[in-house]
Amino acid sequence: MAHDRSYVDSFFNGTLTDKEKRKIGLQPWNNEIIDRTRYIMGGSVEAMRSAVRSNGIAANMAGGTHHAHFSFGSGYCIFNDLAICAIKAQKDYENIKNILVIDLDVHQGDGTASIFSDNKSVFTFSMHCDANFPLKKASSDLDIPLAKATEDSDYLEILSENLNFLEKINADIVFFQAGVDTHEKDSLGHLNLSKEGLKERNSMVLKFSKKRNLPLVVFMGGGYSNPINYSVESFVDLFIQCADY
Repeated sequence: MAHDRSYVDSFFNGTLTDKEKRKIGLQPWNNEIIDRTRYIMGGSVEAMRSAVRSNGIAANMAGGTHHAHFSFGSGYCIFNDLAICAIKAQKDYENIKNILVIDLDVHQGDGTASIFSDNKSVFTFSMHCDANFPLKKASSDLDIPLAKATEDSDYLEILSENLNFLEKINADIVFFQAGVDTHEKDSLGHLNLSKEGLKERNSMVLKFSKKRNLPLVVFMGGGYSNPINYSVESFVDLFIQCADY
């Protein structure tokens, strides 16, 4: 429903071209990638179902594969779990008509934006480092590009302003792409958020959803710190905050 059938079949049949695999970027390519991808998609779909049933929060400790486009994968993303969940939520639940995507990964959610470019029922918001992957940006419904080395105070102020704007957007559920690659120690990020800054970011999105009494689905997103401990610690913070929600 979210992807071109021939692309889906090529992936599962093992007939993707070398060029298509290079664009996805996962190396070394192996057969385990197929089951890995199924688990990621299934985890996100079940999180969406759980959030809708409880009118609360659910999270997938994977996913956030926002670089996957309709007919090709990119940036370590094969299928777009946010897009799949959005379409399934609308199809399976009568009370879910409008979806708000809050993408705070350091990289723009280009795949999600492109898949829903002509779909007014899914509002895509992406706040990301401008001078970063993908080189060619898509057009989200609202894009906030940030300069390299943006720190906590500026980042949180800009996020607050935009969350205030997003309160006006009609939504029945919120999808939060919660990548922690905005961390100052991230090797692929180029922004300078601290561990505490990331926790405040998470808290702002959680409060935004609770204030509107909307179910919230959290997708893990990216984290590439060196050493990896910084990313792991920020993901631990994220999921503890979700559990306390």
